[in-house]
Order: sequence, then C-alpha cells, then structure tokens
Amino acid sequence: MISRKPERSVLVLALLSALAGFSMSAHAQQPAATAGEEEATTLDALVVTAQKREELLQDVPISITALPEQLLLDTGVRDVKDLQVLVPGLTVTSTQSEAQTTARIRGIGTVGDNAGLESSVGVVIDGVYRPRNGVGFGDLGEIERIEVLKGPQGTVFGKNTSAGVINVITRRPGYDTTVEGELTVGNYNAVGVAGSLNTAIGENSAFRVYAAKRKRDGFTDVRTGAGPRQEKEDGDQNFHSLRGQLLFEPTDNLDINLIADFTSREENCCVGVTTVRGRTGDIVNGLSPDEGVALVADPFARVAYSNRSTEQDIKDKGISAEVNWITPWFNGATLTSITAQREWQSINGLDFDFSSADILFRNADEDESLTAFDTFTQEFRLTGATDSFDWMVGAFFSDEDLKRNETYRVGGAYEPYLSIALLNLISPALGASPTAARFLSEASGRPFGTVFAGFGADDRYQQNAKSAALFTNNTWHATDALDLTLGLRYTREDKQLDASYSNPNGSPGCSAMLGPGGQARIAGALVARGFPAAALATPAGRAAIGQIISFSCLPWTNPLHNGRVTRQEREEKEWSGTFKAAYRWNEHVMTYGSAARGYKAGGFNLDRTQAAVGANPLPITPTTADTSFPGEFVDSFELGTKTTWADGNLLLNATLFHQTYDGFQLNSFLGTSFVVRSIPEVVSQGIDTEVLWAATRGLMLQGGLTYADTRYGDERPGADFIAPAGNLYKLPGSQISFAPYWSGSASVTYDWRFANDLMARFNIGAKYMSDYNNGSDLDPEKHQDAYTVVNARIGFGAQNRRWMVELWGQNIFDEEYAQVGFDAPLQNVSPAPGNPFNSYNAFLGAPATYGVTLRVMY
Repeated sequence: MISRKPERSVLVLALLSALAGFSMSAHAQQPAATAGEEEATTLDALVVTAQKREELLQDVPISITALPEQLLLDTGVRDVKDLQVLVPGLTVTSTQSEAQTTARIRGIGTVGDNAGLESSVGVVIDGVYRPRNGVGFGDLGEIERIEVLKGPQGTVFGKNTSAGVINVITRRPGYDTTVEGELTVGNYNAVGVAGSLNTAIGENSAFRVYAAKRKRDGFTDVRTGAGPRQEKEDGDQNFHSLRGQLLFEPTDNLDINLIADFTSREENCCVGVTTVRGRTGDIVNGLSPDEGVALVADPFARVAYSNRSTEQDIKDKGISAEVNWITPWFNGATLTSITAQREWQSINGLDFDFSSADILFRNADEDESLTAFDTFTQEFRLTGATDSFDWMVGAFFSDEDLKRNETYRVGGAYEPYLSIALLNLISPALGASPTAARFLSEASGRPFGTVFAGFGADDRYQQNAKSAALFTNNTWHATDALDLTLGLRYTREDKQLDASYSNPNGSPGCSAMLGPGGQARIAGALVARGFPAAALATPAGRAAIGQIISFSCLPWTNPLHNGRVTRQEREEKEWSGTFKAAYRWNEHVMTYGSAARGYKAGGFNLDRTQAAVGANPLPITPTTADTSFPGEFVDSFELGTKTTWADGNLLLNATLFHQTYDGFQLNSFLGTSFVVRSIPEVVSQGIDTEVLWAATRGLMLQGGLTYADTRYGDERPGADFIAPAGNLYKLPGSQISFAPYWSGSASVTYDWRFANDLMARFNIGAKYMSDYNNGSDLDPEKHQDAYTVVNARIGFGAQNRRWMVELWGQNIFDEEYAQVGFDAPLQNVSPAPGNPFNSYNAFLGAPATYGVTLRVMY
C-alpha cells in the first residue's frame, strides 16, 4: 500500500485554491510586443476549435479546458503526461515503458499494455488522429494551444474518443523571420537544447522548423545481480526530435500546410519497485547473488532490482498535409482536407520478474519485442454557415497496420524458483526442504536445469484495421438566444488479425506433465517429499496436483500453443451522435444541455490466453482462436453553464455529467498474463468546475475542481468476478481504478514589468488527487493515498522576449506517489487481501526536479 501523506500545507493550499475556483481552463496570453504596443485582450475572446471550427470558448456547449502556449511554457508541459497537472479530471500514467501511456478523463480510460486495445481518450495532433495515447508521448514542440475536451466527442473527432479528446495545435509558420532558442540544465544531469527558425519564402509561403535534444540521468538506482544488465539507473531520458512545416497561401482563398516530423527515444524504462514484500521475496532472494528484491519494501528509496535490460527504442515519424479552400459553393463554404501517413514503433527489453534473479525476460530486439503502427488517415470536411445555420459534413478513412512481436525467455532461476514456490503453496514444511529446488525435476522426470530453460515463446501478430465514417454536425440558431445542435456519425470498422504461436524450446516440463504417466509422476514426487499418500485422492490432493500442472503450463511454457496459426475477423457498423441545446440568457450567462452516444471499436487481445475448457479442469487449454472483445458504448448527458463577468475578465463554468458505459473494455494483468474483459456497465457521474480570472494587469488566477463518482455496475459477468478465487471479484459495485473522487488544480501567474524594458514572471501551480486504487483488479495493496504535486517557475528577462532566464521546479515538494500498482509477476498466488505469499510492485511518479532555462528570440 502506498501510504505516504502529502504535505498538509500544500494540500490545504491546493484545496482552497481549487474551491475558490482558480481555473486552468484557459489563459490570456500576453502579446509578445513592447509595453507600448500591447492591446487589451479579455478572456471572453478566447477561441477554440472543439467543433472543428473557430468559436469563442464561452459559446461552445462542451466542457473544455483550453491551455495556450504561455501557460504550457510556465508549467513545463512538453508532452501529454506533463499536461495532467493543468487539467482536473485528467490522469496520465505509464507502465512497462513510456510507450505504454494511458490517459483517463473523469476516471475513464483504457489500460495501455496491450496494443490490441484502442484508446478511450483520443489524441489528435494538428488534426491527425494518433492510434494510441503512447504515440503522443514525446516532445510536442512549439505548441500554440492544447484543448482537453471532456466526455464523448466521437461525432466530430471520430475514432476512440468515448471519454474525451486531447487536441494539440502546434504553432504554424508565419511571415516574420524569427529565431528562437532554449538551453536547459537541471538536476539528474539534465541537459536540453531546442531551437526554431521561422521565415517567409517569397510573398505566399513560409517555413518553420523546430529541433530538440534532451538527456537526463535515471530516477531509479538498479541492483543488477549477476547481470547481464550493465545499466545501473533506470528512467533516464535521451531523445531528439525534428519538426518542419511549410505553408503555401497561393491565393486569399487557399492555404496548404505541410508537416513532417521525426522523434527518436533511446532510453531505459521501466523498472518496478517493491511496495509489498511477501514470502515469495525470500525465494527470489535465495536465487540471487544480491538481495533479489528489496528486503524491506521501501518504494521511495527508488532502488529497483533487475538483471535484464529495460532498454527502449522508440521511433515516431510522419508527414501530413492540411488544405483549406474557401470554395465558391454554398455561400463560401470551406473545404478542408487532412491527409497523413505515420509510422511508429517501439522496441522494449523487459525483466518480467522485476528482480535480479534470472527468472523471465525479453530482449530489447526487434524480433523479440516490437510494437509497430503504420497508419494512413484521410479526412474531408465541408463547413459553411448562414445567418441561422452553421453546418458541417465530412468523411474519414484510416488504414492501420499493426505488427507485434511478443516473446518470453526463461532464465536459469525459473525452474528452482517455481519448484520452491509450489512446494510452499502446498505446505510450507515441504518448501523448507534444502532440496526443494529439485522438485519439478522429480515431478517431470527430467534432469535438473532442463525442465524450463531457453526461448519459451515466440509469437507474431499482424493486424489490419480499416475504418470509414461519414459525419455531420450542425447548429441551428433558432432565435437570437437559442442554439440547437445535432450531430451524427456512421462508422464502419473492419479488423483482421493473423497470429502465429511457437515454443522454440519445446516446453519440456509441461509436456512431461501432460504426457503419459505425468500425474502419477507428480503424485510420486509429492509422496517422496512427505505428502500423505492417502491425501492424494482427497480434494486437497487433487488441487495440489492441478496447481503443479497449472503453474508448470503457464502460457509461455505450454506446448499446446506451439504451432498454432489463427485468423480472426470482425466487422462493426455503428451510429453515434449528439444533440445539444444552448440558451444565452444575456451577454453574461449561457446554459446548455447535451446528450451523446459514443462508441469505441472492439478488437483482439494480442496475448496468449488459456482457460479451463470442457473436461479439462485446469486453465491450460489455449483460447487464442478467439481473443476478440466487443465494442464499447457510452450514453452521456450533461447540463452546463458558462458565465462571463468583470467586463470579460472572469469566466465561471460548470458542468454536471452522467455517463453510462456499456461493454467497458478492461485490460488486467493477473500476475501471469493480460486478459481483456468486457464489463457490462460502468457509470461516471459528477461535476466539472472551472474558473479563470484576470484579476489585475499581469495577475492571472486559474483553477478547477472535478468530482467524479465512477464505478462498476453490480453484475458479475464471469468466474473471474466471483469471490474468493476470481481475480476480479472486487470490481462489482466498486469505484473504478485510477478514478479519484476529487481532483483539483490551481495556478497563479504574475507578470511584472519594470525599468521600461525588463520583466519578471512568476507561476506556481498544483494538482490535487484524492485517494484511489491504481491497480485494475482493485487489490487493497494498490491503494494510493491522496497527494498534491506542485510546480513553480520564476523568470526574468526583456519585455520584448529577446531573452529570458527561468528558474523552475517540478514536483517541488518531492511528493511521493505511485502511477500504477501491479502484482509482482509469478510472486502473487491469490487475489485474497493480505495473503502472506503475495508481493506487489509499482511504477512510481517522478521525483522533484529543478533547473534553469535560458530562452532567446530574435
């Protein structure tokens, strides 16, 4: 259990600020000009593109958090994970690698460890849909603004936005020649360099290029045992990014923006740390040249154990073209085309046992650990307006190839570890034998050291997914005060998965136990070690034999998978849509109500699965012939208000929401494999509040508070949900994982100008999360206490932004919290709370970081 308490003063500050309504929903950016040239700008003039047309924030009947460039710079936001500190109700976590990043809004998201599951929160960058949240985890470069849209947004944004959208808009080329540079140094030997060039090319075109290189040491020390791992740290940073844009405006009615980008990350990530040390830890320690795992669970000592590499190599590249043409049709309707081709791949080494014992691992090699997307997308929109009607019709198409190589290598400590652990489960006295490590050799009749060894599993997945959609979104200005919006989308999804499975080492241990005389040999080995012969015929005796076979035939050691080749296909045709009514009572107050039907496609679990099937009572029969799961649907209702005060400088917004999810896609790690379950019902209800106040010249106060009660329905759709043996029995009726009841953010920014041409800038912001469970199976050992993360930045420089020096800190009070808790693989034997055998691990949040940044602009 993660039980560190947040600093009381920080917690109180964050709560009071959030309750006072200091919202981060938007930010009035000061113009980059001298004081004498500045023009007054009020907050009610903020513009967003939440409905894919430019509209005032206060006129859009959607719960939106809009974050402009200066606020993102002040808070140190470089990627979607940094973004969560600014947005109440948004949680972003990563697990086995930074590529496996998951965003959740109002408690709703999709666990990202399996590429077969698509996202509930969509990530869109410059109008281009990204296939998974992890693809958006990189340096986003020069950001003009980010819009976080809460609730189903599938009518306009389409694929996999049933919980919301993170819409990123980068800075486009302009016709002024500017050069900008940034140099950052910080603790953990952090060094970052970034720069951009913008210039005109003739009268009708402009060019912008941005490049960044960032390095940093790791946050976690690693004990490597006998290796072969050499890296003594984990969680480091080493990436570079390049992005270029070319804008053509040949006529007043036509603009074409071409974008090309490339990012490479070559880092080590991610080790887990021990949060609960069970008796399995003693076995691991006995098989390691060092402690194996922490002798006493102390996760925030940030010491991990791993004898195998966690090297990750992530490449992301793509090109896109956006064309906007003001046509002569329909009173000057605008035709927009966005075409994109993107390639993304991630290679990740993994030490499955998260220890320095050599038990189970995967090499960082393309043939052994690869997830790769090759995605083509095309969107057309025709948008127009009359005095009483704003309309949009469009079409979307995507063609996505997904390739996944999934392997397991069995280390030399696997066989003795499993032998000792199984005997301890049957009887601690049997496990205490000095020869307990030889038990599975005796039970299988094979020489010690050959029962489990070598290349255990080598699986290949190739999936093609085609998606086509027609959509429309239209607003009728029924009166000067009343707007009615109707949106519809028809989507067709076609997926095809080809999978092949092999066990290169032949799985000799499991083969021997499933073969002729296997159970008799196991029984004889038990009796030889003191298990009563008469007890073999009892339920306890039969359970002991079944347990030995089950653990000896885990998916990567089960020969029944070997040589299987499967093809699966699925087709979905679904409608989604929305209806909104907005009424403007006066120039200060607008209220709205909305109903929406959202949809997220079904798919296939890209992992080995097995179960007890037919007459076989053991969960060893492959079920990989059908790993499909159905689509996810949501019915959402919202009632909101947007109000404007203080001559446009105070915005007070609130939204009541009720969302019911049908077929919620849950991906859970159950200690030996990932399983996907379709949950009949999940309900999320609560309130989002946001306030933005330009209190005085130079002083901006922002904050937001979200209350979300997000919980599973009471149904128990399968044996996994039945106590005491079901791994997911804690779910029915419970608060969903990663879903705090309360989350709040607060920020104060002060811009002080003095001595005619100098300025100082101060920003402090905090994100508060009430307690929640950070494990998908809701084990109480994965409970995360409430915590608050505080960031701060102080800058000094020229008013014309020619230079600026900034001192900054992230998580300045070094708040200690876990991102994700999980069962220690092969070290967790029962879903019952407090089982003395069980060990648990976690991926931690980042510690305090601080440094200095120099910015220059010419």
